[in-house]
Amino acid sequence: MPLTTSLLTLRDGRTLEIATCGDPTGQTVVFQHGTPGSIYMLAGHAAAMSDRPLFFVMTSRAGYGNSSRKQGRAVADVVSDIHEVLDQLGRDTYVTLGWSGGGPHALACAALGAPRCVGAIAVAGVAPATVDFDWTEGMSEANKAEFAAAREGGAAFEASIQEGYELLKDCTEENCVEMWRPWLSDVDAATLVHQTDRQSFALGTSHAFINGPSGYFDDNVAMLKDWGFDATAIATPVGLWFGNDDLMVPASHGEWLASAIPGAAAHYHPIDGHLSIFTAHRDEIADEIESMFVR
Repeated sequence: MPLTTSLLTLRDGRTLEIATCGDPTGQTVVFQHGTPGSIYMLAGHAAAMSDRPLFFVMTSRAGYGNSSRKQGRAVADVVSDIHEVLDQLGRDTYVTLGWSGGGPHALACAALGAPRCVGAIAVAGVAPATVDFDWTEGMSEANKAEFAAAREGGAAFEASIQEGYELLKDCTEENCVEMWRPWLSDVDAATLVHQTDRQSFALGTSHAFINGPSGYFDDNVAMLKDWGFDATAIATPVGLWFGNDDLMVPASHGEWLASAIPGAAAHYHPIDGHLSIFTAHRDEIADEIESMFVR
């Protein structure tokens, strides 16, 4: 399925990189990539859903890929960016899906983007860092170190971001499994055997850093501070997909979100991890997306 990419100029003068694909007569689905990531990160999933009457819109969040940086951004800031993109594309109502670090950004749309946002799905998405449980319990040592540095801030955090940037900026289809292995459970590493998923994951990673690590830096800061909305007050339909073999976002995050968001539909799959939860349940997730348009 062909992917169309372009650069849009926002009202504040920033540039936002977008990609679109799918059925232009279909309902609009906004995919929001992980941390780090870019427009290509979820393109493989969009391609796999191409048999559905859906039109996919993907953006590189501020500071990633060719998108201008918005220093000091909060998670909630993504909503106005997405709505401005949809305005320029002539699209109205939408469902949004956020994977990993994109999960909170999808929830932001559910909280602040209604009634235009008619549903949100968080796949392996993190809970707020202010929750009353050990937020890093069950994460890989690499993830724990990354967030410890982010909480410390200053030179330690900047060094951590630079280290991640130097490692991941040269991610390719051939080396991505080895590069990402410290963050991957066995079931997630096995997911990347599939060429289409591996290509999207590798390109989505390397493209994130083509203009430096600022998006990665700002995402980590935004994740740990107040998100700019109350997840417990979301009234828009929400679906939560999470597994128990996830070394990046443990199942405790999905469990907390499921208990905190009124009426959220929780889809817990113990044998799945951070990547496999999406790949193994893509058809079911697509079904949930379509169901949100007919409520």
